[in-house]
Amino acid sequence: MRLKDRVAIVTGAASGIGQASAHLFAGEGANVLAVDLPGKDLATAHAGKANIAIFEKSVGDSDSADAIVAEAVKRFGKLDIVMNNAGVASNTRIEDITEEGWQHTLNVNLSAQMRICQKALPYLKQSPAGRIINVASVMAEGTDYGLAAYCASKAGVAGLTRTLALELGKFGITANYLEPGAIRTGMTSALWSARPDVADIWAKKAALRRLGQPIDLARGALFLASDDGGFVTGHGLVVDGGLMLRV
Repeated sequence: MRLKDRVAIVTGAASGIGQASAHLFAGEGANVLAVDLPGKDLATAHAGKANIAIFEKSVGDSDSADAIVAEAVKRFGKLDIVMNNAGVASNTRIEDITEEGWQHTLNVNLSAQMRICQKALPYLKQSPAGRIINVASVMAEGTDYGLAAYCASKAGVAGLTRTLALELGKFGITANYLEPGAIRTGMTSALWSARPDVADIWAKKAALRRLGQPIDLARGALFLASDDGGFVTGHGLVVDGGLMLRV
């Protein structure tokens, strides 16, 4: 078991990449605090998983970082892995972006990650294998119409994580970020179910000619969380099926 006796926080864990990662981490021996918004039915998402504890909390709340880290340590006594996966997306042209919409996207996608990493640091420094895994996007390096706030937040995640890697390396802590491509998750499935033609377009853009599944990202996260990724830091792991090869 690659994560035996380690403790992980996974945010955005009620579905998609977060749920798949929490399950995979637990299957590899970790104790996991699965975090998501109230009303997201975390209990159903992780039913029957004895080493997954659930915690309903919005990462965007001002007190969320303190509460999430404290809950993990209270439940399991320590903390080794932080996976910041919670995020939001919207499609709004720049001329129509409101201050509230802009700040909400940056708060959830970027500032919340920084706050949780910051509060987790005292415990990660005590771990023999401290790991930070932040979820960005291939749009950290690209863009599309209507994605100004989303792309800005994900590019920020990349910059934040590289700086974390630089500053925390002396403590033996690694910090990396995932760059998902077109993945069938709760955030995208409603659109693609309603518009199969859109899903087909994205699938055909990828070199592997398919949409990604949450488990594809979870496997990348497991590599970065485990001893296998112990000498990898400051890295953006692209998991996109070759989507960006032609962009």
